[in-house]
Amino acid sequence: MSVAGAAPWWKTAVFYQIYPRSFALGDPAGRRARLATTGAAFDAARDGVGDLEGIRQKLDHLAWLGIDAIWISPFQPSPMADFGYDVADFCDVDPLFGTLADFDRLLGDAHARGLRVIMDWVPNHTSDRHPWFVDSRSSRTAEHRDWYIWRDGTGEATPPNNWARAFVEGPAWTFDEATRQWYLHLFLAEQPDLNWSNPAVVEAMSGVLRFWLDRGVDGFRIDVVLGLGKDPALPDVPAELASLPYCDQNDDPSTHAILRQLRKVVDGYDQQPVAVGEVFLPTTEQILAYYGDNDELHLAFNFPPMECGFDASCMRSQTEEATRLFAQRVAWPTWVLSNHDRPRHRTRYGGSERRARAAAVLLLGWRGTAFLYAGEELGLEDAEIPRHAQVDPGGRDGCRAPIPWQPAPGYGWGLEGGPAWLPWPPRADLVNAETLSEDPSSILHLYRRLLAARRASAALQLGDLELAAAPDSVVAFRREWAGDVRVVVVGFGGDECAVDLDPPPEGTWIVEVASGGRDGLASEGERYLGRIGPEEALILKPGP
Repeated sequence: MSVAGAAPWWKTAVFYQIYPRSFALGDPAGRRARLATTGAAFDAARDGVGDLEGIRQKLDHLAWLGIDAIWISPFQPSPMADFGYDVADFCDVDPLFGTLADFDRLLGDAHARGLRVIMDWVPNHTSDRHPWFVDSRSSRTAEHRDWYIWRDGTGEATPPNNWARAFVEGPAWTFDEATRQWYLHLFLAEQPDLNWSNPAVVEAMSGVLRFWLDRGVDGFRIDVVLGLGKDPALPDVPAELASLPYCDQNDDPSTHAILRQLRKVVDGYDQQPVAVGEVFLPTTEQILAYYGDNDELHLAFNFPPMECGFDASCMRSQTEEATRLFAQRVAWPTWVLSNHDRPRHRTRYGGSERRARAAAVLLLGWRGTAFLYAGEELGLEDAEIPRHAQVDPGGRDGCRAPIPWQPAPGYGWGLEGGPAWLPWPPRADLVNAETLSEDPSSILHLYRRLLAARRASAALQLGDLELAAAPDSVVAFRREWAGDVRVVVVGFGGDECAVDLDPPPEGTWIVEVASGGRDGLASEGERYLGRIGPEEALILKPGP
């Protein structure tokens, strides 16, 4: 139970992102039956894809771990050109993953365990197979023509402007022979952009939010928020930026009015839904603008720390900057080190488990809402997938490798040793949930202790953050709230290091959580001796 009192639930929650294709497979027989009813031939390769029932069956793992909320990446009907981020029906479930009844059962069972559920909402674009777009491209006078962004170019040779698309080199425009115009797509051609300047689009997509909120979901992770509003003139970008994906450059003021409208929809529900935005802009200051005056996003992902690597100077700078900027805006930060779009942080940190453990302490010690990515608690690394075997258009397959649950081949997926949709992460026979759960010194148990410590401490949930003096290779800070105090010390260096700290008001510092387990210099429950081991991190609390 959280100690946060009257604070919004999402402010103190730790979220756990689930990429449904890769999390767990619970109902392969049901999938075969569902696909048979659609008339589609069953593809044996799909046997190795996770489903909603698999998520439901693993809820006890998440409750045991101490997670507060889960975020489920897209599971709506989709041709899977972008593996679910090309939605063909916003108000249903793809037969690959289950049914609406399966989702309702998952949601009810999660709520019964005290777990909130948010889902991905993809408002910038649809699939080119969505009925709206099928109608839109049927003629220039179609009912849904203006639901998308159509423009004349110079015939079929030159698109309307010089914007580049993501994933695949080329223009963010496709010429449609039937109506002799170009349509905009910041991503794949199979993902046409919606026209959010059209009130009918705003109302229809608000209806999508209501559909899921009426079912009881606790909020949304909103994909590509910064893409919604676009300059109606659609001007060229400077030549030096023309080769960069325009989805990472668009930052039009009209987006903020759209978000204010959507926020009113979300705030009208009793479950206090949260709106979390993916704002992929390069600076924290730019990201903060999408909070508005507490009338746009509740939370926005702060991505710059993912660029740091395992580096004390960079992490200290990001900590200091976020603390200063969020205080000025009276907004609440988020922290994330891994997700479905980036290599896992253990992989980015050179494959070191010691570094992954220390980073876990930093992530869960920072002031703000923390987001974990499924498998992070197992210390997973990216799967090694040769380029010729990659299936994702953005080359993100490695971080999306399936979660190993058991040590035997098939790894708890019921595949009888057969392949999953992607190769397994390294050493899955040893690095899996069952094996690590039986080892109290494992990284899995470290995450469980960290989450328990965070939940029991008002300082770690809500406290202000003040950086402490420390050696260059160390990031240390103090958290305090309502008389509760914690100190977080994270070592990035390869040697043992002295870290002198001001004493607590009474007594001395006691090690509450140590990243090193049995291999660290510090011992949990013992007095802090003023030193940390190589790449070791601690949470300290006052004691006698």
